[in-house]
Amino acid sequence: MDRYSAFRLFREGLRDQAGWTPAWRKAPLKKRYKVAVIGGGGHGLATAYYLAKNHGISDVAVIERGWLGGGNTGRNTTVIRSNYYYPASVRLYDFALKLYEGLSRELNYNVMFSPRGMITLIHSRHEMDSAARWVGAMQLNGADARMIGREEVARRIPALDVSPGARFPVVGGFIQERAGTARHDAVAWGYARGASALGVDIVENCEVQGFLGEPGRRIEGVATSLGEVRADKVVMCVAGHSSVLAAMAGFDLPITSYALQAFVSEPVKPVLDVIALSTATGMYISQSDKGGLVMGGGLDLFPSYAQRGSTPTMRRVLGAVAEQFPAFGDVKLLRQWAGVVDVVPDSSPILGASPVAGLYLNCGWGTGGFKAIPAGGWLTAHHVATGEIHDIARPFTLDRFAAGALLDEAAASGIAH
Repeated sequence: MDRYSAFRLFREGLRDQAGWTPAWRKAPLKKRYKVAVIGGGGHGLATAYYLAKNHGISDVAVIERGWLGGGNTGRNTTVIRSNYYYPASVRLYDFALKLYEGLSRELNYNVMFSPRGMITLIHSRHEMDSAARWVGAMQLNGADARMIGREEVARRIPALDVSPGARFPVVGGFIQERAGTARHDAVAWGYARGASALGVDIVENCEVQGFLGEPGRRIEGVATSLGEVRADKVVMCVAGHSSVLAAMAGFDLPITSYALQAFVSEPVKPVLDVIALSTATGMYISQSDKGGLVMGGGLDLFPSYAQRGSTPTMRRVLGAVAEQFPAFGDVKLLRQWAGVVDVVPDSSPILGASPVAGLYLNCGWGTGGFKAIPAGGWLTAHHVATGEIHDIARPFTLDRFAAGALLDEAAASGIAH
């Protein structure tokens, strides 16, 4: 594997970039592996990487129906944060944030993590009371957060309408300084490169069409468009299609799939150096390194597997942006896309063993999948390799739905589920 460095970049520039090798191997699909990971997005690639890196298990195949990062990993607003309420959630997402903070060095690949901070806007004094409890819980649980007043909001987000006559008056807010963004495709490519260098086979354009073994009892591999693959253990990291594959394996998941839209504008000069989220409208916005305004909001309110979204949601999100940031009203939209998110009743992920022997789950992230990629991969790899669920993942097992031990983080997700 090439070792990336400033010196190497300079040297290859003098050589017309002739010395680079492909970032990962185009491996043929073998007939047997110790572990088969379904899904070549961030969570699948991270799971494979940590299996090899942390546990020495490199006899792994990552099987992707399309291209790496072509699902939700490449269809999101790239926000990374840990501003959740419950201790278990903060532990999980702050673990992910800490891994992101050192990920470029870990992978020797620049994932462009930018800890620019995230401000949650508060629009009434009643919400300020709730926000104070939220911030207090974060601080007690070890995550950074602090309340800020209207004056600091205005100073940090000068384009925001904080005037007395604003349709959504701003009373104050709270900030997590360590929150930020990363380059979505770089996260996928960095994990793919690292996993491949450790011996993992990455197979694109290979669709899983069924399971081998006894669906409903035990899984012993997968049937794919390139042939059958036997595996000691199989891991599902397929986001919005988790319920589809679970049905093939002979069990049900409490998942409903929705489209979650995002938008990016034409490039403009630097005008927004934090991430802003409005509790009144559900709109969130940041500015990319290329200058585009990256915007998102609530789910499309009907189940869907379409990666496009609907016009009413587009109107609602962009209308909120124009209302709260009047200066952005004439900025042209460059493109729009949607991811298929896997929403569960308590808006928290499902990690751990499935009801079927030999099959493991990494799903249910809903709108929070990208920010959790390093933690999701790390924790899933730990369980698959050791047979024991990690303490951080223990509250998020599937059996919590039968026990009633739900973690209702819908409000902290920032999305109207």
